[in-house]
Amino acid sequence: MTDTPAIILEAKGITKKFPGVLANDNVDFDLHKGEIHALLGENGAGKSTLMNVLYGLYKPESGTVTVDGNPMTLNSSRDAIKHGIGMVHQHFMLIPVFTVTENIMLGAETDHRAAPNEMPLVRLDRAEVAQKVRDLSHQYGLEVDPEAVVGDLPVGVQQRVEIVKALYRKANILILDEPTAVLTPQEADDLFRIMHELTAKGVSIVFITHKLKEVLKVADRITVMRAGQVVGSANPKESNEQKLASMMVGREVILTVQKKPAEPKEDVLVVNDLRVKDVRGLEAVRGVSFTVRAGEVLGLAGVQGNGQTELAEALSGLRASESGHFSISGNDLTGKPPRQFTKAGLANIPEDRQRHGLVLGYTIADNMALCDYYHMPFSNGIVIQQKQVDSNARKLIEDYDVRTPSPYIAAGKLSGGNQQKVIVARELSRPVKLVLASQPTRGLDVGSIEYIHKQIIAMRDRGVAVLLVSAELDEILSLSDRIAVMYRGEIVATVDRKDASREQLGLLMAGVHEPA
Repeated sequence: MTDTPAIILEAKGITKKFPGVLANDNVDFDLHKGEIHALLGENGAGKSTLMNVLYGLYKPESGTVTVDGNPMTLNSSRDAIKHGIGMVHQHFMLIPVFTVTENIMLGAETDHRAAPNEMPLVRLDRAEVAQKVRDLSHQYGLEVDPEAVVGDLPVGVQQRVEIVKALYRKANILILDEPTAVLTPQEADDLFRIMHELTAKGVSIVFITHKLKEVLKVADRITVMRAGQVVGSANPKESNEQKLASMMVGREVILTVQKKPAEPKEDVLVVNDLRVKDVRGLEAVRGVSFTVRAGEVLGLAGVQGNGQTELAEALSGLRASESGHFSISGNDLTGKPPRQFTKAGLANIPEDRQRHGLVLGYTIADNMALCDYYHMPFSNGIVIQQKQVDSNARKLIEDYDVRTPSPYIAAGKLSGGNQQKVIVARELSRPVKLVLASQPTRGLDVGSIEYIHKQIIAMRDRGVAVLLVSAELDEILSLSDRIAVMYRGEIVATVDRKDASREQLGLLMAGVHEPA
């Protein structure tokens, strides 16, 4: 009989309230030494709130937290770090104008202080930290450039910086909040290897994810939360995706996308020889040409950082193109401002929902009217018709199942999944010709993913053209009618879904055009 490992972290009776929301309701949670304990639940279930309590970012109304049996008072994240707790957040805690090295050393500076008989100067040793960052990134397969400015990095590389930052602090308790949300399957496998190496050395990990396959693959124990409470636990060896999904959502969930064969018609989006530069001035999109037809989903697959982000931004008016042109239903939009794209019939679900999809300080009601606020029924001349704005929001909140106590809550207060639903509700409730969905389910739970997938297929079946940009190969394979693969800024192949295999797409994504 094997002894159960010692409990290294324990939370008992945690209750945390926000205005109108009981985020944690008398929650108990513990973590054994050297284990990976997965925490599952829908967006808004209270997982991140509980972890933010354990990391000292929130102070609970009641409850206790102990580490190694010692009661802790957590007034800030600094207190948690002193107790050996590190956290990688779902939404990055990085300073965009700082370099990778400066972000990683912030709060844990390596310095050289002058000798007592010298001038009292302190010199931050960036070079030493940069070398440690290189060593860590090479050791764990998380390649980052220590000298790069974080704001210039794509989302996937920023996630790697967060992981290296946590590893740099040598925490023996590590909280990972959706760490694979922006990783490819291969990168996720590397992370799982890292996690097992860490636990083999005595590190204990809380792993928050919405990806059921990952939980079953990597976790030693699973706890499920719903509506702020712990509703059950599971042994990965004795469970499956369907059981976990039902426990999370409280109902049976359809995990496979139900759709009829596509009936594509005329070309809606036509892209010809488009070239786009990235923030560094380097060519990220290299002479791309393709079409998307009414009534079909074209999936754009590729490893993060191969030009998909720049292409999507150019096609939505957020980034200028260098040459080439593109049109929606014959309306040439090259070089036009974003409002012209909206008028032409574009629905844009952007990759970064917080930067490009929402005004976080605005209410849900105001965010839902952002595309049409300047004309009837939302405005009469220069006067906003607030009753119409509010009425629209209440209808969309109900139709699109946005979990909020009020339409007047700031969008920034919502969970990631509900923020995404606000964007989807606003964009898909209008008469549109083309849906540009860029990473539409990144960081979402299984219930929200099921819902958004249904909405995308419903738009296709109504005769709308859909361009799906996703780093999730399962999502590409589930939703697409045709699949285009991007590698180093070029489309290297376009295949019909019925002819596509995971292995073939994986080779194309890696730049191997033909199997050896």
